[in-house]
Amino acid sequence: MTHRQILEAMTGLMLSMFVAMLSSTVVSNALPRILHELHGGQSAYTWVVTATLLTTTASTPIWGKMADLVSKKLLMQVAIVVYAAGSIVAGLSESVGMLITCRAVQGIGAGGILAMTQVIMAAMVSPRERGRYSGYLGATFAVATIAGPLIGGVIVDTSWLGWRWCFYVGVPFALAALVTLQRTLHLVTVRREVSVDYLGAALITGGVSVLLVWVSLAGQQFDWLSATTAALVAGGLALLALAVVVELRATEPIIPLAIFRERTVALATSAGLFVGVAMYGATIFLSQYFQISRGESPTASGLRTMPMILGLAVSSLVVGRLVSGTGRWKRYLVAGSAIATVGFALLATLSAETSFVLVAVYMALVGIGLGMVMQNLVLSVQNSVAGSQLGAATATVSFFRSLGGAIGVSVLGAVLGTRVADSIASGLAHLGVPASAMGSSDGAIPDVSTLPKPVASIVEHAYGDAVGEVFLVSTPLVLLALLCVLAIREVPLRTQTGTELAEAGAQQPQTAGV
Repeated sequence: MTHRQILEAMTGLMLSMFVAMLSSTVVSNALPRILHELHGGQSAYTWVVTATLLTTTASTPIWGKMADLVSKKLLMQVAIVVYAAGSIVAGLSESVGMLITCRAVQGIGAGGILAMTQVIMAAMVSPRERGRYSGYLGATFAVATIAGPLIGGVIVDTSWLGWRWCFYVGVPFALAALVTLQRTLHLVTVRREVSVDYLGAALITGGVSVLLVWVSLAGQQFDWLSATTAALVAGGLALLALAVVVELRATEPIIPLAIFRERTVALATSAGLFVGVAMYGATIFLSQYFQISRGESPTASGLRTMPMILGLAVSSLVVGRLVSGTGRWKRYLVAGSAIATVGFALLATLSAETSFVLVAVYMALVGIGLGMVMQNLVLSVQNSVAGSQLGAATATVSFFRSLGGAIGVSVLGAVLGTRVADSIASGLAHLGVPASAMGSSDGAIPDVSTLPKPVASIVEHAYGDAVGEVFLVSTPLVLLALLCVLAIREVPLRTQTGTELAEAGAQQPQTAGV
């Protein structure tokens, strides 16, 4: 493909990524209001986010492996349709359970979009030139993260729209992406025998899902040390152990375990796991910090996070250009991981009284660091595997990052919920105020504006301190990502595209245009 053809196809990819990111960001600031109306508590808040991450995580390896076997363009279009269908039904939700189910369907589609975007990029552009184009994807990621909360906040604050439009708003973008990709994406598909590892896919999905259900419910529905915990952990690990056996014997494994013999792949996926826990698990609760602890509206809450998102957008674009220009990428991984670690450590000092100027600086550091890390982790893996394994390897990085995100949201959500409950109970007891002063005894997320001033102050301080503690728990994980990155060995970036590598490695390269 020529440079112009690549840019035209990139338009469709960027629209697709915008759609996928919008599925989570557009509801982030609206969730407190949504769950207040649907009578959901902190557990529901966590599950609305976790359901999407869980299905995104579980489905990503399957999308990636299928991309090595069949038309990448067709898979992308299927993923977009699944996402759009989940979004439409989510907007019709009448209960928390229905909303969570629809979010799970959205996650399946979003997982396919995110995985296929990176796979298609790798098929079109060589690693040596990929930085300049990856910067566009990073910027799109940032724009969606900026626009999503703002759009969601405006929708929720506009009485004649309502929160249901947070789910409908992404559908037009999905349709535009479908049309654009149909017209502009013209890849060559390397035909080879299709042997889908359905058993491996089922075992991986089942094992991951069982463990994620455990970390989501432990400490709330049952104790961390209980018979239920033992059963879920044992069941999840047994399924994953069987998956390893099946993957080692499968002709076309969903996750080719042989790729982990490559040092860069093993270290980059580990770093992606730790980054996922910290990035999703901590930053998702910033909306609660601004809305509950600082009394901001959903729209203002979205505006408050702009320093972090602008930092991510700028660093992604600049670093992408630098990588393409110099061919060096490890220095940016190291610097980004170090900056993000500092940013998370500083955000651990958050409280209800922290100056917004300081909060903005801390968020900007996190955004700059993550912008330097996210795309380059994927690039380092794509540069290390054979063309026939490009889709599976790319999806594996996304899989571990999403897995980390699901674990982070679940575990850190439990940390935040427990910390908030203890702080509120202690504060009410100190004032001699009964728990009924909260207006609810079911653990629902409070509407601070309706509470008496002394009680509202207790709630604000509880959430402020708890969100700071979430960042404190996340900081060592970002540090572990930095240690993994330091151990990666830098190798020159290839000059062949993924399609060229696949054609060169195919035994019988019978090709057909798509």
